[in-house]
Parts: sequence; C-alpha cells; structure tokens
Amino acid sequence: MITLIARRLAGLIITLLLVSALIFAVMDFLPGDPASVILGTSASADTLAALRQDMGLDQPLVLRYAAWLGGVLQGDLGQSYTYGVPVAGLIAERLAVTIPLAFIAVLLSIVIAIPLGVQAARHQNGLMDVVAGLFSHVSIAVPAFWVGLLLIILFSTVLGWMPAGGFPGWGSGFWAAFQALLLPAVALALPQAGVLTRVTRSAVLEVMNEDFVRTARSKGLSENTALWRHAVPNALIPVVTMLGLQFTFLIAGAVLVENVFNLPGVGRLAFQALAQRDVVVMQDVVLFFAALVIVMNFLVDLAYLIIDPRLRAGVR
Repeated sequence: MITLIARRLAGLIITLLLVSALIFAVMDFLPGDPASVILGTSASADTLAALRQDMGLDQPLVLRYAAWLGGVLQGDLGQSYTYGVPVAGLIAERLAVTIPLAFIAVLLSIVIAIPLGVQAARHQNGLMDVVAGLFSHVSIAVPAFWVGLLLIILFSTVLGWMPAGGFPGWGSGFWAAFQALLLPAVALALPQAGVLTRVTRSAVLEVMNEDFVRTARSKGLSENTALWRHAVPNALIPVVTMLGLQFTFLIAGAVLVENVFNLPGVGRLAFQALAQRDVVVMQDVVLFFAALVIVMNFLVDLAYLIIDPRLRAGVR
C-alpha cells in the first residue's frame, strides 16, 4: 500500500510539473502586452522597453518559466502587475470566500442528492424515481449563474430575506458571512446535486441486485436496514469519485457565480486578471485550479482504499 501511495505521489508531482509548463506557455502566447496594459497605448517605445525589462519580459521563455517555477516552489507567486502586491496574498485573501462557498455547496449537494438518489433506487419506476429524474434533468439543464439570478430576484428583491450580493467579511460575524454565501452556494449546488442524484441512483441500483443484499433480505433484515447497512456503503465508490470531481467543478464554476453575486473570491480574481491582462495572477490562479484537481483526484484514490477493503487486500 505504501508503494502504491508513493507511485501516486510521484505521478502527482510529474503531472503538476507538466501542467505548470503548459500553463506558462499558453499564458505567454496570449495576445496583448502586459507592459502596454499598465502604461497605456500612448506610452513611448523606450518606456515600454524599460518596463518589459524591469518585469523580466525580455528574457527567454525557458528562463522566465524556471524563475516562476522556482518562486512557486518557495511560496513566492510573484507580484501582481495590476495591484502591485504579492499574488500569494491576493489568492489567500480570496480563498477565504471561495473555499467556504465550495464547501457549503458540496454539503448542500450531498444533503439533497444522496437521500433522493437512494430513495429513487429503492422505489424504482415509482413516484420518487420520477421526481428524482425530473429534478436531475432540470437542475443539470439550468446554468448555475441563471439560477443565481433567479434566487436574487426571489429571495432578495421580492422577499427581502437575503442580501443580493457582496461579502461583509468573516470579521462581521459568522451569520452575516454565511447569509452572503448561502444563495450563491445554492446556485452552485443544484446542478451538481442533479448529477450526484443520478450517480447515486445508478450505483445503489447496481448493488441492490448483488447476491449479498438478497442474502441480507432473506435473513430477515428489513428493506431499510439492508439498503442503508449493506447496499449504500458498497455503492459509495462512484459517489465519492463524483464528490471529488464536484469540489473542483464548484471551485472553477465559482467564476461566473461570484461575478453574479459580486463576491471577492478566486473566481472573480481570475476574471479581473483576465480583463486587466495581469498574466502573473492568471498563471497562478490557473495553476491553483489545476493543482486542486490533481490533488483531489489523489485524495479520491486514497478514499477508495479506505472505503473498499477489497482494494486494500489487492494492494501490496
């Protein structure tokens, strides 16, 4: 098992290095000149050349990549062209919004989808199955940002129960910050809950037809006990896989939702950096998203070994 984990870690490191090189190369070939964005189109050629030299943009691509990667490995993500502050501080500040938002959305997705998917499997072709199918189709088809706009109209404009946007900060109290994140979390959670409901239903249906579940029923266990004690735990592997993917999707999907709700998160930071041609911020944010996906896949692989003893038995 230790050998397997070591191999996965080595693969994770190699993948991160390859992804970082790809990100740097793609960002370098994007149209536009950061020096021109900072100084404006009326700047003289000499001034632009001096700024490019000061920013290191006159160096070869390989040297610039090596310098950037070396800084990243030391925790130095560079200096933002637009804000003039360290990018690490910018991202850390925005993560205080995006990470709680994603966690709340994942929890809402789990609370909605797993009970609904399990009941749909238990009552296959019944009313609950129809309701679950309808919910899945509608929630997957509707974009998260559009759901966010509807939630703002209903709960903020019409009912006045929730704030329409903005984030007061965690220093204003947990409840005020939670209220600001609740509607965007619902907007992010509903499409993911639709996908998770389908995955849960399919996984539970497959396990319910296994011999060990039928044996449990034949020994006198109630339908509920056989379902929750035997079927659901053995159906968790595809569900855990989807949850791991969903967390990364939610982080990336926050770009639009954070802009709809005017939240100062990582997604909004990425959008602003793109509009301002702040290449350093864009590189670091995209690398963060990519690293999050890779690390979450690694954690999901480890979760398989914890959930399924059969996998542990096959690992040396």
